[in-house]
Amino acid sequence: MKVLPSAMLFLQLCLPLQLYAEEYSFDISEIEKKPYHIGGYAEFRPVLFGLDRDAALYKLKFYNRDEGSAIEEYNAALQLEGGLEKGIARLFVKTNTDYKKSYLGEDQETTLYEGHLSLKPSPSLTIAMGKQTLKWGKGYAWNPVAFVDRPKDPDDPELALEGFIVASADYIKSFGGPLTTVSFTPVLIPVYDHVNDDFGDIDNLNFAGKLYLLLYDTDIDLIILGGGSKTTRYGADFSRNITTNFEIHGEVAFINDFMKRFTDGNGNIFEKEYDAETYLIGVRYLTEKDATYILEYYYNGTGFTAGEMRDYFSLIDKGHDSYVSTGSETLLKKAENITEGNYGRPNSMRDYIYLRASRKEPFDILYFTPSVTWIMNLGDRSFSLSPELLYTGITNLELRLKTAFLAGRQLSEYGEKQNDYRVELRVRYYF
Repeated sequence: MKVLPSAMLFLQLCLPLQLYAEEYSFDISEIEKKPYHIGGYAEFRPVLFGLDRDAALYKLKFYNRDEGSAIEEYNAALQLEGGLEKGIARLFVKTNTDYKKSYLGEDQETTLYEGHLSLKPSPSLTIAMGKQTLKWGKGYAWNPVAFVDRPKDPDDPELALEGFIVASADYIKSFGGPLTTVSFTPVLIPVYDHVNDDFGDIDNLNFAGKLYLLLYDTDIDLIILGGGSKTTRYGADFSRNITTNFEIHGEVAFINDFMKRFTDGNGNIFEKEYDAETYLIGVRYLTEKDATYILEYYYNGTGFTAGEMRDYFSLIDKGHDSYVSTGSETLLKKAENITEGNYGRPNSMRDYIYLRASRKEPFDILYFTPSVTWIMNLGDRSFSLSPELLYTGITNLELRLKTAFLAGRQLSEYGEKQNDYRVELRVRYYF
């Protein structure tokens, strides 16, 4: 049967309209924002430590046992987060479950990282109560002004951290002219038995505040903390994009009446009270070929001098010699007692340089990002060097192979770490 041109034209004009209507129909509910979300990740992370049997911290940790030249450790984690919004209210919860199997045995712990209720009665005001991570500061590896946050791990600064139970508000106001935005964030931090009891001295209600200014395209924060659990401290930070690819940032903190506890080589404990100053200055540069460089200098006014750290390591060596010759653990126990939260803090000395370089998809290898991180202690010239390979080519799956090499002379920070190197594989699945 032959179809006339006029009939063909009629079919093209009429019939496809119904077909097209069916093809492009959509349900408005598919694009509406859902009032809730649930997500997180599951992670498996085996680690191999190459031990330095001559190092002071090896002697302190393994003086009464022999673990050989290397130890293995198996870690698993499950991090869950969820949010629910209803009107002006929003509920957010984040939990973290860690499992570890090491030479010490097996251990599992579930921690509530965040759990807070926030109310937003107007676009300019938000009020929140519960466990929160405030994330104050502009630095990448360190944040001297993060008075109400737990310290980052400079070796992996993007890891989520456990928050504190606080009540906070955030009021924001916009203007015309050089001063574009102003916001004020007051925070109350209760410290009592079983409530933030690791924040500082208990039975205190502490106050912190942050005043934010966007002035001449520069982000500026002015910060204060007081109340008794910790000595009063003041801080300021800034961040500014010099060009679209080049950013500069800095922080400075002043800590009143800081109490430093330190030891001599014989185990005698001393205390020194002084006003400490801590600061950071850094830059971030992105090249046209997607290479990112982060460089930071960190001065830790609460840290130990090279001489004070040498005395601490000398105490451990003397205590180990005493244990080997007489079986006495007295000096080693003294060293253990002053290590926790003191000499054992990450980067517990004065002057550090941090440099991280990463390149996205070099040689056109899709979803592949190699990087290297270098942290150097300027006081004793010891350092850690950590190359890593990251691959994200499988949907929701992240594979990271990371190594770390520690080097330094005798009685230096990295030279006396318990391991010479570390190799870890992180397999993380997001959902």
